Amino acid sequence: MKESTEKNKNLQDIFELLRDIYENLLPFDRLLGVKVVSLSLTDIKVRIDMREELIGNFVRRILHGGVISSVLDLTGGLIASVEMLKNMEHHPLDELGKRLMKLGTIDLRVDYLRGGEGEYFIASGAVLRKGKRVAVVRTELCNDQNVLIAAGTGTYLVG
Repeated sequence: MKESTEKNKNLQDIFELLRDIYENLLPFDRLLGVKVVSLSLTDIKVRIDMREELIGNFVRRILHGGVISSVLDLTGGLIASVEMLKNMEHHPLDELGKRLMKLGTIDLRVDYLRGGEGEYFIASGAVLRKGKRVAVVRTELCNDQNVLIAAGTGTYLVG
């Protein structure tokens, strides 16, 4: 029982570190106003609020396509990170940190489905396939009315 409790504490510590990285330590994510609203082994959600600085079409007042792709990409990276950590639960914390620092985007495809109208946006997704070196992640961005704005498929270096 003690081992299970300790493992959960280590996992929570890692999740808090990931949250801090994505919300505070990455300058671009701070610029976007990224908030990790859900972070567990099975549920990962990221939120950004609409702001004047994120508008791409000033007439329609919709979210910039680059912001959409960035949010899908960083969400995919977070999902790939958590998937990588699932397979490294018995490794030392410093080794996990080194692996996280090597994570990167190999490829990203974004399908823009609707104009980015909304007060806020939630990105989520799931791993389609995880290998020793690469993970493929499908992500979605919905607005505050739960309307699908864009979907992405990203390939991430995880090993």
